[in-house]
Amino acid sequence: MNTTYLPSDYLPIFIQLVLALGFIVGSMIVSHNIGPKRHSEKKDDPFECGIPVKGDARTPISIKYFLIAILFVLFDVEVIFLYPWAVNFKGLGMEGFIEMILFMGLLLAGFYYILRKGVLKWE
Repeated sequence: MNTTYLPSDYLPIFIQLVLALGFIVGSMIVSHNIGPKRHSEKKDDPFECGIPVKGDARTPISIKYFLIAILFVLFDVEVIFLYPWAVNFKGLGMEGFIEMILFMGLLLAGFYYILRKGVLKWE
């Protein structure tokens, strides 16, 4: 069955998008204009979960923290590739299986590399 879509078929989606964005922008403008504008030293003071602010926010943080965060994101993204592969496992056949073994091999090689470099060791 050959179905062709015309630009007019997307008109309801475009109208809904414009209405949603209009509602968001309108709500923000109205709340800003009619909301209270009381400023005080206590109200404008930074608040962090009830914990008093101490020191400067620009203190140096260990690069290990950022490396761990980047590695978490890197290895967490693999799930994005594993899930569709698992759902379509039978349909992909042997070629899909070999490609996934190659993907996992490269991923594990990278993981082995970071283990050998000692990135995950804390001092």
